[in-house]
Amino acid sequence: MSELTTVGRHSERGHYDADTVAAILDATFVCQVGFVNDGLPVVLPTIHARSGNVAYIHGSSLARWLTAIDGAEICLSVTLVDGIVFARSAFNHSLNYRSVVAFGRAVLVSDPDEKLAALHTIVERVQPGRWDDSRKPSAGELKATTVLRIPLDRASAKVRNGPPIDASADYESTYWAGVVPLNVERGEAVPDPKLREDIKVPAYLGGG
Repeated sequence: MSELTTVGRHSERGHYDADTVAAILDATFVCQVGFVNDGLPVVLPTIHARSGNVAYIHGSSLARWLTAIDGAEICLSVTLVDGIVFARSAFNHSLNYRSVVAFGRAVLVSDPDEKLAALHTIVERVQPGRWDDSRKPSAGELKATTVLRIPLDRASAKVRNGPPIDASADYESTYWAGVVPLNVERGEAVPDPKLREDIKVPAYLGGG
């Protein structure tokens, strides 16, 4: 834990253990990467995957922002919204959420084995079983892909759950209060229109 990662407001919602941070990072595919480029603040969304105590991001080797953050201090964050919290007062409305903020120096992955392993991690994070059921990257595709590694040793989580918290005087009011859960659910797999007719939906996507 560092000053950067210490939760200020509502410090009771802060979590600093690696397991909580990992669980939140693993529960979503998209992170936000914040960095400074040519003196200007930039925040971009990208896919990520965690492996142990590091996170990997990737993109085209032509993407200037990936080149810009190689060796730079960046901020990686994710947020999952679990519910809308309706309080009796407009002031106390809130969200139930899980979030992670990590600070670290992004490092270009140049070792071919680690690069391939990172891409394997990303694909398997999105869908377990998919890596072995897809064509592996060619040498040209690997060259056209940039992978960066971000350490997670300066990371913290912030979590809110539960019902609304109102002022004591408001609990006798006639306004409805409670939580409306929000969920992201996978739908049924939709085959590519150009898919060969003899190829069925794989079992790991709910096929028979």
